[in-house]
Amino acid sequence: MEYQALGEVILLLTVAAIAVGAFKRLQLPSLLAYLFVGFLLGPHGIGWVEDSDTIRSLAEIGVVFLLFTVGLEFSLKQLLSMKKEVFAFGILQVLLTSSSIAFFSWWLGMSWEAALITGGIFTLSSTAIVIKLLNEQLELHSAQGRNAVGILLFQDLAVVPFLIVIPALAGQGEGSLLYELSIAMLKGTLVFFLLLAIGHWLLRPLFHLVASLQSAELFTITVLLTALAASWVTHASGLSLALGAFIAGMMMSETEYRHQVETDIRPFRDVLLGLFFISIGMIVNMQTLLGMSHWVLLAVLGLLLLKTLIVFVICRLYGVEKVIAMRTGLLLAQCGEFGFALLSLSLFHKLMDPDIAQLILGTVVCSMILAAPLIRMNGKIASWLSTSDGEIVGHEQQVHTLAEDIGEIKNHVLILRYGRVGQNIAWFVESEGFPYIAIDLDPVRVREARIAGESVLYGDYTHPDILMAARIQQAKIVVITVDQLAATEKILHQIKLLAPDVPIVVRGFEESHLELLLKAGATTVVPEKLEASLMLASHVLILLGIPADDVMNDMRDVRMGHYEALRKFFPGHDTVGVSEEDVNRAILHSVQIDEGDFAVDRTIGELQLAQLDVQLDTLRKDGIRVELVQEDTQLHAGDVLVLYGKPDDLARAEMYILIG
Repeated sequence: MEYQALGEVILLLTVAAIAVGAFKRLQLPSLLAYLFVGFLLGPHGIGWVEDSDTIRSLAEIGVVFLLFTVGLEFSLKQLLSMKKEVFAFGILQVLLTSSSIAFFSWWLGMSWEAALITGGIFTLSSTAIVIKLLNEQLELHSAQGRNAVGILLFQDLAVVPFLIVIPALAGQGEGSLLYELSIAMLKGTLVFFLLLAIGHWLLRPLFHLVASLQSAELFTITVLLTALAASWVTHASGLSLALGAFIAGMMMSETEYRHQVETDIRPFRDVLLGLFFISIGMIVNMQTLLGMSHWVLLAVLGLLLLKTLIVFVICRLYGVEKVIAMRTGLLLAQCGEFGFALLSLSLFHKLMDPDIAQLILGTVVCSMILAAPLIRMNGKIASWLSTSDGEIVGHEQQVHTLAEDIGEIKNHVLILRYGRVGQNIAWFVESEGFPYIAIDLDPVRVREARIAGESVLYGDYTHPDILMAARIQQAKIVVITVDQLAATEKILHQIKLLAPDVPIVVRGFEESHLELLLKAGATTVVPEKLEASLMLASHVLILLGIPADDVMNDMRDVRMGHYEALRKFFPGHDTVGVSEEDVNRAILHSVQIDEGDFAVDRTIGELQLAQLDVQLDTLRKDGIRVELVQEDTQLHAGDVLVLYGKPDDLARAEMYILIG
């Protein structure tokens, strides 16, 4: 890489870091920040960075990694479990939307090749934006969330034919188009099954071997090699790089290493994908866009209405309720990040007029800016649009249904989320003769449980009206089994406002959540990992002959002490990473004192460990644990200090103990 190109990349990353932080504060997608950086620094902005081959090459590798991670998400089991949403809703949405837009674009004067590509670009919605916001709003497992995710899955699959067709459209020479497309699809199919066969026979044994060597560096190199080699194969076959990456991701999704692969590839994907969106921003010509701003606004409005209407009609054809159908359409009204990839590919192959590309680019960006408010207000908008008949809809329908079904129940156990843990709790509660009500956001789970006669109702348990309809003020106890920390905190806040005296038992995943949830208002927090340790220890002690009453007393003391005795541990490579939680987690660390170290012949008090933000957990002299450590206890060579604190504080304390 030339030094000038290196300087440009450094400049782009520096400005991108600032822009992403600013856009995050405004609660806008980081994708828009990258587009802004590309426009600002690119040839149509202040012109500090050229749209060079180096940047385009890096950007294309970013798309390769994006398609690789998308492939990781696909599994036959997942697709079959959502066959109606994926194959019925998804196929109809892609066919109807793309054909409608393609016909309209051709009617307006576009070449039929450009019209076909335009239909594909506008058909796709943003998987990243939709799933992120649905997850934050706890709508991912709702009826509209499930419908939207199913359609998004098929849209991601639909990118693959476009990756094959676009180069074929550009490559047609004297032969007929049908011939060129047939050859391209045949070639794509052969390469697809060839790579899948290679992956089936070679990939799992290869990664078994690599994993057995226990080298994180080798594992990451092998992941990169797999993605890039598959991309090279498809590129050498006259197809796109991204297609090979997608197939490689699908191959890896069938192995047990899928999640580790995704973790290893994410840093490369995020950085290079950022460069891809920056390269897209560089082609934005604001002067041209301003000249056609009225057409952009008209295109955005028409696109949002058309995509919402098509999804609404499809859902209604399959018997989906009016409100849910409307909410699903609003979730998918925007364009997606894959649209940029198709637009870039079409420009590279000179299939799209540059001015038309500016119009499409402006429409895609504006629709994605509007995605967040549309998704966040999808319930209110759908309710407003669907109340012409005076019916109770959306959230009000949930409240009304809950109030009717629950009746005048009191002294019940209220279980928020009826997953595996919630169902087990319900079984124990019911077996002891206590009434319970469970609320869940997964319509399939709710329907199955209600058919079986369980007291399970559908509703958004983060909303105060739902909690009131579930008669939380008359509940004997509330159990929160939600597996998301932010949602749990939100629920605790609502409960403390509505029913401050009701005891609350909360499921926790990590011990680091314990103090946070207790401060938020939980009566009891049960960290799963620590509780599993208690259960194992109790069985071990009983098998060792310790009386059961003594074992139960020991377990009770640990729980009464909020698991403090179990929260100190020695980390290993498998328990400490670079996440914010790992950096802030207190751990144990052993420091052995040798001849010549600063601490030799000094007392514990002289070290002033408290000022270093660590505490002495254990002192060992001659291999024997000192039960009562005094401030005037003198240290000698061979002694071992076991310290407890955060990793950074422990590192500073060890440095002080050894060299002063």
